[in-house]
Amino acid sequence: MRTVPIQLPETVFSALRKNPEEFVREMRIAASVKWYELGEISQAKAAEIAGLTRAEFINALSRYKVDFMQYTAEELAEELANAD
Repeated sequence: MRTVPIQLPETVFSALRKNPEEFVREMRIAASVKWYELGEISQAKAAEIAGLTRAEFINALSRYKVDFMQYTAEELAEELANAD
């Protein structure tokens, strides 16, 4: 795993009432949820980036009010047609 250092103002931790470790964890989850919502990454990749299991990531999606099903009607119809 690669480590990427970022600099943040000390005030962000107190503003969000999180210590640095909690902040970084939540930032990874928030970024993963947003990228998933935008359709840029798969659910499995988003869970990996967030450092969560797939089930935990689905729970995070719920917490952020993001639908866990990111299919268009056409994609869903295609998936169902190929489900044989």
